Amino acid sequence: AIVAGGWIIVARTRRRVRIRQDVLADAIPAAGPRAGVGVYLPGVVMALVVAAISYSQTGSYPQVRAWQQATAQTPGLLARALDPTAQPLNEEEMARLALGLRTRLQNDAGNVEGWLMLGRTGMVLGNAGTATGAYANAYRLDPKNRDAALGYAEALTRSSDPEDNRRGGELLRQLVRSDHTDIRVLSLYAFSAFEQQRFGEAVAAWEMMLKLLPAGDARRAVIERSIRLAQEK
Repeated sequence: AIVAGGWIIVARTRRRVRIRQDVLADAIPAAGPRAGVGVYLPGVVMALVVAAISYSQTGSYPQVRAWQQATAQTPGLLARALDPTAQPLNEEEMARLALGLRTRLQNDAGNVEGWLMLGRTGMVLGNAGTATGAYANAYRLDPKNRDAALGYAEALTRSSDPEDNRRGGELLRQLVRSDHTDIRVLSLYAFSAFEQQRFGEAVAAWEMMLKLLPAGDARRAVIERSIRLAQEK
């Protein structure tokens, strides 16, 4: 009886399977003629056009175009920046010059003058990261280059990081020890010392400047006021 019962269950199960397969077969619609490729082609073309327009407006295309323009304009902008008789560059032109210089330096990383120019451009733009990084590269390539050392020191002393200020002050002290007659170095050293509340060092640097400047120099009055202010601290 158990065997017979089992056979009946199997038979009923197979019958249900056949019935379900028949039902599923009836539910599937018969395949009609397939649409040709031409039906979908206009939609594909339209999607590509929309994607291209979207990319040109919101993608990286504007940045690429700006980079290409800056690269092409770099020689002319650089010539104007170096010519004291030419019209000064405005802020937008300085930004394009910085972008062009960075692009050039990617393929000419050993160009000290290029790094110095990028550092000066960064200082004019108020871009501390660009200025500090560029001057650091120039100083690393040529530690004996006073323009590189002074530019790097100035960028460090203007940083918001106290450790950068300390390093900049130390570099300026080295420059003063190597040459006591460099007005640029003495001026920056005095300013850095004053900002870090080392008023005695600031006064000493300004007094050295007074010895070097001629009697009629307009800077003397400013330095004398700075000395009095530091002595009051």
